[in-house]
Amino acid sequence: MIAVQVAILVLVAATAVAVVLTREPLAQTIALSFYGLLLAILFFVFQAPDVSLSEIAVGSVALPLMVLLALAKIRGGAE
Repeated sequence: MIAVQVAILVLVAATAVAVVLTREPLAQTIALSFYGLLLAILFFVFQAPDVSLSEIAVGSVALPLMVLLALAKIRGGAE
């Protein structure tokens, strides 16, 4: 079980770095959604299923959706 926890922690760290280093907003939003999904898996592995479900709802769906809607509004796509 420790190996799975360490592997997920390394994936979360690598994805966080990828989110920060990505310069294109659309690609960064996709990476942010993947980061939220990996965090939900991490919480589940550490036996916190309630936090995991909340992270799926907020980190993988709601936050990236709000960022995409804001980008569309800024670029003039949704007037």
